[in-house]
Amino acid sequence: MPMGPKELTGRPETADGHATDVLADVLDAMRLSTLIYGRLELYAPWGLQFPDTEAAQIVVAVRGSALLSVEGASTPLTLSAGDLALLPHGGGYSVRDAEGSPVHSLEAGSCHRARALGTPIRMGGDGPQTTLVTGAFQFGVTPRSLLFEKLPRVIHVVAGSPQASPSLASALQLLIAESTSTRPGATVVMSRLADILLVQAIRTYIEEGGCQKHGLCALADPPIAQALALIHERPAEPWTVESLAAAVALSRSGFAARFSAQVGDPPLEYLARWRMTKAAQLLRESTLSLSEVAGHTGYQSEASFNRAFKRWEGIAPGAYRRERRAGPAPAASAGG
Repeated sequence: MPMGPKELTGRPETADGHATDVLADVLDAMRLSTLIYGRLELYAPWGLQFPDTEAAQIVVAVRGSALLSVEGASTPLTLSAGDLALLPHGGGYSVRDAEGSPVHSLEAGSCHRARALGTPIRMGGDGPQTTLVTGAFQFGVTPRSLLFEKLPRVIHVVAGSPQASPSLASALQLLIAESTSTRPGATVVMSRLADILLVQAIRTYIEEGGCQKHGLCALADPPIAQALALIHERPAEPWTVESLAAAVALSRSGFAARFSAQVGDPPLEYLARWRMTKAAQLLRESTLSLSEVAGHTGYQSEASFNRAFKRWEGIAPGAYRRERRAGPAPAASAGG
């Protein structure tokens, strides 16, 4: 994408002064691509059920309010004008004006068709209006990064949140404006703005006080964020728990416990996961030989790399490359 995550996020400094952006690395390795966007103009009483999908979902409240119910979440969220909800793990969800309002299933492809015509989807009764902008992101790699998988079912960014960057509000306003545009390229503009909103929503979640779950919240802990940056910048380095601890000025035992608690994996297990993630990305996207990929990801020989990769992916690296280069089937459109 022309404006990728690496241009949108802050970059923690590593011990040698280089900047590595862990969040950008994670999203880049997952091959983020924006799917479809639609504007919904809804009049009470109304309710919509969006289909279950693995794609991440985004809902922006433009006008009025809505109750958002997400599979796996205990209680519905109330979205007010200017709020943003990100569903990092996808899944089915519904929106309605109030409890008890009838819910209708949104036909697959309806948002895409409406967007192509430059018209919103309109439905409901004759009551007060709520306007939403919805969309989805497809991640091309499974399993997803451990850091990403620890995100909650829903990230709710309230309008005017003190943790939110001013640029988030600006991007929201631009997205809302483009959702009514019939000018050429409007869908592309919306997609690029949505990329920004995805990163900003995750940033806001990380920076919120009370962010207690491990995963990307580890980026709020400076020594652990620095250790992650080192691993991401130099995955081929022969890192040990001792060398990582020394690099971030912590004791070995203190670092190991703190890293495991914050990230969700011990340091060397996370390192092994990241090496395999990067290896898979290099196999898909580069022309490096297998021995070069092995060297870039910390393996002393192609044979040891082949064994490790097959344990991780269940397929030899050469076969993985051929399979992925053949091109996966296009993802079904999510939520319209």
